[in-house]
Amino acid sequence: AAKLRAGAVTSRELTEAALARAHATQSTLNAFKLILDEEALAAADEADRRIAAGESTPLLGVPTAIKDDTDLAGHPTAFGCPGEFPPAAEDGAIVKFLRRDGAVIIGKTNSSELGQTSVTAGPAFGITRNPWNLDHTPGGSSGGTAAAVAGGVVAAAVGSDGAGSVRIPAGWT
Repeated sequence: AAKLRAGAVTSRELTEAALARAHATQSTLNAFKLILDEEALAAADEADRRIAAGESTPLLGVPTAIKDDTDLAGHPTAFGCPGEFPPAAEDGAIVKFLRRDGAVIIGKTNSSELGQTSVTAGPAFGITRNPWNLDHTPGGSSGGTAAAVAGGVVAAAVGSDGAGSVRIPAGWT
């Protein structure tokens, strides 16, 4: 965010780098359920226009990710479950705030099925790995979010926590 505000980098450059890292680490970390190349680049271009117009918000132009339990308009919210799900009609509340403030959402991160286990693995997407040791889990249920941040894919991502779903992955990664 500081580099964006200083003009040292564009949101498009940061977003292209985050998308490249997301794709490059998918075969090892498997942090993402969905990567949104076209949507993210369009949002980055819009953020760059807003920055050029003098606008400034804390997350304007910053690539981020959201957990698969959060509605993202036009995309399914599977809660880590296998199967077909209808696309969400509208963004969840936190996504609305992120978009308002100019954050660039590059994708949805893996979650344990229904957020019920402390590991992020399941029949819908396989096993998400800890970037510090690929033989270990990043924890769960926000393991995809934790792996994406700890693995350097994005600087920030949204998780959720009912019984340790953010705290466990934060501790393990």
